[in-house]
Amino acid sequence: MLRFVVALLFSLSAVPAAAYLPPEDLHDGWPVADAAASGWNTALFDALTVKLADKSHAGITSVLVAHRGRLLLETYANGGERARLNDMRSATKTLTALLVGAAVDRDRIAGDTAKVYAFFRGLVPARGLDARKAAMTLQDLLTMSSAWECDDENSFSSGNEERMYVSENWTAFALNLPLRGYAPWTPRPESSPYGRAFSYCTAGSFLLGAIVERATKQPLAQFAREALEQPLGIAQVQWNRSSEGVGMGGGGTRYRTRDIAKFGELLRDQGRWQGKPVIAATWIAAMLTPRAVPRENTEYGYQLWRFRFPVLGRDEWIWAMSGNGGNYVFVAPQFDLVAVVTSTAYNQRESHPRSQALFREHVLAALPAR
Repeated sequence: MLRFVVALLFSLSAVPAAAYLPPEDLHDGWPVADAAASGWNTALFDALTVKLADKSHAGITSVLVAHRGRLLLETYANGGERARLNDMRSATKTLTALLVGAAVDRDRIAGDTAKVYAFFRGLVPARGLDARKAAMTLQDLLTMSSAWECDDENSFSSGNEERMYVSENWTAFALNLPLRGYAPWTPRPESSPYGRAFSYCTAGSFLLGAIVERATKQPLAQFAREALEQPLGIAQVQWNRSSEGVGMGGGGTRYRTRDIAKFGELLRDQGRWQGKPVIAATWIAAMLTPRAVPRENTEYGYQLWRFRFPVLGRDEWIWAMSGNGGNYVFVAPQFDLVAVVTSTAYNQRESHPRSQALFREHVLAALPAR
């Protein structure tokens, strides 16, 4: 009897802790497919599920993978669930860039060269405005390369986002930011790649949302519902607002994981969802064009990051929506790939490297050979 029990326990321990299954077809606009039948290494998906159960990955709440417009993997952990509205933090910035494109599509905004301060004539005097501010364009905000002294990564910066959050009027805070200077060790725009000196500035992203509101004469959440969410079949969402009531285009929107992936699919498929155009392909191409270099091996488009990852034996550039805590939507059009990682590991140093490692080791490494 004892020998039988020992043998039974051994056989149970030999059973894999996870076994890949294709996602459930919910008829929510996402077709599903079997990754194994498409040549993916699903053993790495199984290993991912096991890893998410480990304490070292306690903040990761969901991982989703879509290939060629079909869901291949959907897994939840650490309190995450399909119905959960995930706080994507600064990944919201990419949504705001999409909404700028939607406003351009509707002729509410002339284009990315439109002047920023022209939208706020009632708040900023036309006379006496510094010429550098008067010349500032939407492209400057979209690329995080404005003339403002605004750096969220510098606690001494006048434009640091934490200072904005405690101000009475966020719009006025952004518009009245001082102009930046350049220390001898700081690259100037003319000596920077693409001619732009990058400085991460949430106040600029917030102001993009305020511009969309003024241009469309709608609250940001309402315009987002009409221009993005309804065409994508998204019904559940939470948008935040500033202290003066302007939609928060810089962070904090909440979506379900499957819905978040739809934004990645828009970027992958040239602005289309299920074959229907939602955002003009020309605007998506503009977003997916490198415009600045924040640091080594990293580039930036329109409110989008671009990282280098090893794929099938070579380095590849891959775009990403990114938010505090290790929240990501990775987009690789060259591989017809979208992947989502949601996480609640906010303000933890290891959160971003951990999410990127999951993507590298369990998604990219699982890709079928071409």
